[in-house]
This record gives sequence, structure tokens and C-alpha cells, in this order.
Amino acid sequence: MSSLPRRAKVQVQGVVLKDEFSSFSELSSASEEDDKEDSAWEPQKKVPRSRKQPPPKESKPKRMPQVKKNAPQISDGSEVVVVKEELNSSVAIADTALEDRKNKLNTVQTLKTAKTKRKCAAQPHAVRRTKKLKVDEETSKASYLEGESNSSETPSTSTVWGGTCKKEENDDEFTFGQSPLKKIKTETCPQGQPVKFPANANHIKEEVEMNWDIVQVLSERTNIEPWVCANTIRLFNDDNTIPFIIRYRKELINNLDADSLREVQQTLEELRAVAKKVHSTIQKIKKEGKMSECLLKAMLNCKTFEELEHVSAPYKTGSKGTKAQRARQLGLEGAARALLEKPGELSLLSYIRPDVKGLSTLQDIEIGVQHILADMIAKDKDTLDFIRNLCQNRHVCIQSSLAKVSSKKVNEKDVDKFLLYQHFSCNIRNIHHHQILAINRGENLKVLTVKVNISDGVKDEFCRWCIQNRWRPRSFARPELMKILRNSLNDSFKRLIYPLLCREFRAKLTSDAEKESVMMFGRNLRQLLLTSPVPGRTLMGVDPGYKHGCKLAIISPTSQILHTDVVYLHCGQGFREAEKIKMLLLNFNCSTVVIGNGTACRETEAYFADLIMKNYFAPLDVVYCIVSEAGASIYSVSPEANKEMPGLDPNLRSAVSIARRVQDPLAELVKIEPKHIGVGMYQHDVSQTLLKATLDSVVEECVSFVGVDINICSEVLLRHIAGLNANRAKNIIEWREKNGPFINREQLKKVKGLGPKSFQQCAGFIRINQDYIQTFCSQQTETSGQIQGVAVTSSADVEVTNEKQGKKKSKTVANVLLKPNPLDQTCIHPESYDIAMRFLSSIGGTLYEIGKPEMQQKINSFLEKEGMEKIAERLQTTVHTLQVIIDGLSQPESFDFRTDFDKPDFKRSIVCLEDLQVGTVLTGKVENATLFGIFVDIGVGKSGLIPIRNVTEAKLSKTKKRRSLGLGPGERVEVQVLNIDIPRSRITLDLIRVL
Repeated sequence: MSSLPRRAKVQVQGVVLKDEFSSFSELSSASEEDDKEDSAWEPQKKVPRSRKQPPPKESKPKRMPQVKKNAPQISDGSEVVVVKEELNSSVAIADTALEDRKNKLNTVQTLKTAKTKRKCAAQPHAVRRTKKLKVDEETSKASYLEGESNSSETPSTSTVWGGTCKKEENDDEFTFGQSPLKKIKTETCPQGQPVKFPANANHIKEEVEMNWDIVQVLSERTNIEPWVCANTIRLFNDDNTIPFIIRYRKELINNLDADSLREVQQTLEELRAVAKKVHSTIQKIKKEGKMSECLLKAMLNCKTFEELEHVSAPYKTGSKGTKAQRARQLGLEGAARALLEKPGELSLLSYIRPDVKGLSTLQDIEIGVQHILADMIAKDKDTLDFIRNLCQNRHVCIQSSLAKVSSKKVNEKDVDKFLLYQHFSCNIRNIHHHQILAINRGENLKVLTVKVNISDGVKDEFCRWCIQNRWRPRSFARPELMKILRNSLNDSFKRLIYPLLCREFRAKLTSDAEKESVMMFGRNLRQLLLTSPVPGRTLMGVDPGYKHGCKLAIISPTSQILHTDVVYLHCGQGFREAEKIKMLLLNFNCSTVVIGNGTACRETEAYFADLIMKNYFAPLDVVYCIVSEAGASIYSVSPEANKEMPGLDPNLRSAVSIARRVQDPLAELVKIEPKHIGVGMYQHDVSQTLLKATLDSVVEECVSFVGVDINICSEVLLRHIAGLNANRAKNIIEWREKNGPFINREQLKKVKGLGPKSFQQCAGFIRINQDYIQTFCSQQTETSGQIQGVAVTSSADVEVTNEKQGKKKSKTVANVLLKPNPLDQTCIHPESYDIAMRFLSSIGGTLYEIGKPEMQQKINSFLEKEGMEKIAERLQTTVHTLQVIIDGLSQPESFDFRTDFDKPDFKRSIVCLEDLQVGTVLTGKVENATLFGIFVDIGVGKSGLIPIRNVTEAKLSKTKKRRSLGLGPGERVEVQVLNIDIPRSRITLDLIRVL
């Protein structure tokens, strides 16, 4: 595999500043004290509430009509109380779960303090001071209150905080018979530096408690450091999205990529599902009165559904009893236990009852005892552990053969497809994932018969171990009793244990294969979505066809439909239709043709290639490309297409979609359900729930990282931004249509349904083009002078409002919200605006210079002089956050990182399959990637296959960082023809290099 392991356990936190260690240790100790106080608090002891003591102030601030989230100010005639809440100070991630609860409680306490202020206004100052000190003492001995209301420098979420959080009572029990206050979501898990952790830093309390630590198990299964797993769990618990974590919380996850983070999320969900199932099973068994202390402990130790099934199987109530249950109902369980514990005292003749079925003869009694012993053996944990370990060290193979289809007719084409698996056998440790999926599909189609073969040597060794160790009678047993025991072992292995092992092996192999298939689908989809766009061109989209003609659509550089038509190229009218096509291309100055790869694609490609070679479209230099039309037909009849292109024939909508896939692949492909794009492997055979969740996450990741212009993007594209959904995207579009374009990101907080958490997740991925709103804002009078005076606020300075609170706004805030902010066109998150402004002042730059060469020169010279680490330390932030700020300030306004990916392959001529020869070197484009090889379009109408064994590290591009040896759709490669099978239309290729 690759020399770049995707989750190597490396020491990346080696160099740590002393002040970071000290501040973290102080915070950790304070948090531990607060934890103890939390556990000792009881709701009956209600702490009296009183307003907070006003801190020393230099000047009297203006009266604010409502309580703000971050810096509330309450005025009351002669006195002014200023209450500051540090929502955006960075909390060390080791105690994030605790700080999350405290931040929310601080907000509620602040609101209550403001509400009861006037009630306390008549009390003497000394009494109020005494009450305040009493409240502070009972709630927290380490409360943090900022001394100045007009502090010159506000801590950002990226700074390392040296203070502690004030302890509050539990909010759910804080109000006694009073109307509940609306909870205000606060931003948690801010950027910190997880460089040193206390002893219990990696312990996370789950809703459903088990006997195993979820962080440790997650680390073992994903091969990721425990502290990274702990941070990841906290981030997910706080409803953070994967794109937000990858870009703005990178230091907390040790630079994990999106696929690894998604794997952690899926494994975490599996573990929680197991824990939930365990507790529901425990409750069910308790209701039946069968629970014991030993059983409870065994169930709480289960980490997988298979283990839970094994432990709880004896206590399931079925409609039809097993052989062992029927024998127990006859009263033979005592005889079975006596055979093991006191065989010398056992007399089977005493159990004979001539008038009872099943007890009438000695043979019936022996069979009943045998069934009970077989059931006990098959459900014994030590016995199953032994046979599982034995199978891991011995040869266990999976075999497939052609099924007997005499009773049912099977399609002969299906039989030919599984020719490789009609006499197939492979060790379960060596079998490939795609082979498992192929065998499963053949079995489902009744073409193949599959079985797991465990050698007889395993059975013999298992029986020998049972008789000599686990199931050996405690005293001498007569030969007839030992015969019953041996028969029980053979029956247990053949009837119960062997089928159980087969199910476990098949389930494990299928689960692993499905996960790998889904991950491969996700990687291919990401590569396809991030295909480099072709902007600024007028394109002609062609949806090929025979009888119903080829549908044409010409779109402008801004994706507007200019003309649609139908031409019949393959019905003897090709020459006459060529003139129509030429006139259309000349009239709209279009020199690029995009052909869908569906029916009649090959003939349509040959038609255009012939005209181009004859220079028929002169003076235009026309080129064409082939693009996948997977999903275009489904989209053309969807409600989204009907809303976007009303009144247009669905067949013509397909041609429009084909053209737009080249102009802006991401914006067009997000309209189609990902599984219909067709770049996966066995996508119809895997778990559809897992597939949908993974692909939706990949789409969200791609759209978020590319970013969208909030004032021109479509609703379909907007709903895939991190933190948004269909309803929020619809509300944003409605707000934009009602109020005009968004001036800055802060206006997003006015949109219905977009709370603080949603704003935090989506703000960094939304762009506001400054040129677009320049005309809109030109009539507004700038009161702040130069652009440096534009109110650039972090989330600590801007009021967070919702629909109910938004009725009363101060004039100052209203003015700030109407001013454009040049930082809104960058990838810098609003939480880091304060740091970005301080960095700009350090390098002597202005907001006018964002994205210009002068800014890049100033940044480079400053970095050479100071160094990244020293600058980050001076700005009290992390290196990762500083890097995001530098990227945002230096990237041009029209920057699109998709330009680093491959563009469509434009051609002027065509090559036929018959023209190929072994040894011919060609260039092509990767069409699909699977676990067994890479399919490459080499322009002959049939994709060639590069077997996975021919894809080696030495042949891959050194300029691209890769997590594995896999290539993705859209990449251009140079290949050599190894074999040509014309009757089966198969081409085998060898990879020479990646272009």
C-alpha cells in the first residue's frame, strides 16, 4: 500500500509552550473542582438570585434595550450593571463536555440576573453586595468576570484561555414554578490545543453506560489515538459537521482527513447502537424475571451485536421451542447437569415414564439429555471463544459453486457473469472485498451456492478440548454416559456451533466488504464532484438518440438556456442536419460540444469527429468531449427540474443538464441523488442507509469546501452547505428575495430558523462577493470613514438574535449589520475576524489588499521575519487557524481550488476498437475506480481495465498527496494496451503514469 498511512499514530504534539501547559492545568483543576460541586448539588437547596456587582468602569456606557448574548448591558437610571460572558474564550478540549453545560447555564443565569435586577434596585448597596458574594461562593469559587465593559481586545475562539468557568445550577432544575426561559445555544468546542490532558481527559460519559470505555474501543477499532477519538466524540456531541471540523478544528483531530473522520463517526454510531440494544434487551429480560447479576455483567460487556446475540439467545422467547427447551420441559435438565457434576449418582432409568411422550424409553431420555447438553455447550462463552480462536489459526475457506437450477429457470446471461465463481474457493483471511460482494450477488440471484468450509481437524481438536477440559465430568462417568457426552459434542458442533460460525464469518466479511465499497463510492464521488469547471464558454449539450433524435441545448457562460432543438443524425438525414448544427454554432459563437455517453453516443461522437476533421465548422475551432449522463434522465422529470426549467420538454432538460455538467460539475451533480451518478461498485447490494449517509456527507464536504456565493447560488446547492438543510436554504432564498442581497455574513442571523449553532457551522463556507454588493451599498453613507473602520466583529462582539428577540435592536447594531465586510469573501470564519484584523495591522496591510499580489508579498516577508509559530503565539491562536487566515487573505477573490483537479478531455478525432494493437500507448481519463481495478476511457467506445495489481506507488503522481493507491474519476492517465478481447469487448491496460 501507500507509504502515506492514513492514520499513523505519530507524535505531533511534541513542542508545547510552557504557558499553554500551565493554563491548561489550571483550567483542568478548576473543572475537576466544579465537577465535584456539580455532583453534590441538590435541587432543594435553591440559591437566592441577585444582580451582579458592577465592575469598575471608566465611562458610563449607553443604555441597551435588550440583553445580548455575549456582552449584555443593563441600565437602570442612576446605576449601570455590565455583565460580560466569555462565550468565545477557548476552552481546553479535555473538559469540553463540562464547559458546554456551564456555558449554557451561564447564559440562563445572566438572563435571570437581568430579569430580577429591578426587584433588587431598592435594596441597600451593602445588602446587594453581600448577596452577590454569597451567590458567587456557592456557585463557583473561580468565577470569571471581565473588568472592563469596553475592552480593547476581545478574546477569540482561537485563543488559549487562562480563566475558569463559573459554576451554575442545573438549568433543568433551576426554575421552580416559574415560566421556563428559552435556552440560548452557545458555541462550544472552540479551538484549543490538546497538548496535555489530565488523567480522566479521555473518559466521556455516555447516555447509555457500559462496562467498556467508548473512547478506548473506538481507538482500537479505528487505529486512531485516544485523545483524538475523545475530541472527535465531543465535537460530534456538540453537533459540529465534518467540513467545519476539518477546516476550523484541525488541531483537535490531529489533521485527520474527511474519510477517516467519517469512519470514526460511523463506528461511534455502531457502538452507541449496540449499547442501546443491550439496555433494551436488559429491560426486556428484567420484565420476564430472568435477570441475574452474572448475566447483567456479561451483557454490559458486549461490544458487538454478535456478542449480544450470543449472550441473550438462551433467554429469547420463541413461538416454537427448541429441542433443548422441550427436553427441559420434560424435566431432564437435572439429569444433564448430574451427568457433568455427579455422574456416579445418575440413573437414567428413574426418568422413564411410559405414558409420557419423550420419556417412554431409555433412548428418548438419552436423546433429551443430549439436546440439553448440546444447547449448554453451544451457548457457553468460553467454548465459543475457544472455537473462534481455533478457526483464526486454522484454514477456513469460503466456497461457491453453480447452483442446481432444475426447479427454477435462471437467466443464462446471469450464469455467464459468474463464470469465475462457479468453482471458487479462497481462505477467508485472503479473500477480496469485491469477491465477497460478487458471491453474495450470485447467491441472491440463485446462480451460486455458497458455504463456509471448516476442516475436520478443527472439529476433532474442539471435541478433544471439550472432553478433556471444559466439559469433563467432575468424577468417573460410565461408558454409556461418556457416549452421551460425545454425541452431545458432535451434535452441538454440527447443528448449532458450525451454523453460528458460518453466520458470523459471512456477516463479518459482508460488513467489511460493504463498508469498503461505500468508501470507494465516496472517494469516486468526491473526485467527480471536484472536477475542474470550464467557465466562460458557450456550450452545446447533446443527448444522443436514434429514433427520437439527438436533443440539443445551447447554454451561455452563465448557464442560461439560449436555444434548444432536436436533430436526427442517424436516420439518413445527417447531411441536412449538419447545416442546422453549423448555423447554431456560428450564431451563438459556440465552439465546444458536450456529448452524453448514453445510447447512440459512439455514433454521435463519430459524426461530430468526422465534421471536425473536415473543418466543416470553420472559422470555429470546434472541440468535443464525452461526459457521463448518469442520472440526467431521472433529474429531468424531478420536481427540481420542473421548477428550474418550467415548460421545457424533459428530453431537452437532459441536454441542458449534460452541458452544465462540464460548465460547473458540482452545481449540477448535487441536483441528482448521489447513488444514481454511477461511479460506485455494487452500490445496489450494500446497506442503503450507510450508502446514503456517506454520500450525503461527501456532497456536503465538497460543496462546503468549494463555497457558495450566497447572493447568486441556487437553493439546491445551498442546502448542502454544512449546518444548513432544505428548510433553512429555503428560508435564506425567501429572505434574499424579500430584502435584497446579503450585505455581510451577520445578516444570516436574521433568517428564520438559522440559530447560533447553524450560523457557526455554515458561516465560513458562505461567500459574499464584494463587487456584487458594491452597487447596492453605494447609496449608503459611510460613517466610519475608511474601509479599515468597517466594523469587523468576531462572534463575541455581534449580537446573536432570533425571531422573538429580534424585535428590539439597538441603532448601533442595525448600522453595523448594513456595512459590507471584505473578509466575508474569504474562507476566514467570523470567529477569527478579530485575529485577522490584528494580523493585518501587524503586517501593515489593509482590507483593500485582500487577494492582491501586494498582500501576498507582505505576508511572505512577515513570515520569513517572524515565523509561523511566533506569530501564532503573539496573536494567541493556533498555527492551523493562522494558516486559514493567511490563505483567506492571500487567495484571489475568484479562487477555486477545483482548478487543481483535471478538466474534461476535449478531442477532435476518434479511434476505433479495431485500430488498437497490443503495446499501443494511449492517454485516457479514469471513468470509475473499483476494488479490483480502474476503468479508463481511452476514446474507443469501450472502457479499458487496469487491474489493481498494475497500480503501484511508483506510477502515481508525486505532486498529489494520496491516502491510498486508488485513482479517482476524472484523472488523466497514460496507459499501454496489454490485451484485446474483441468478441467480449474487453481491453486490459497497464498504467504507465498519472498525468
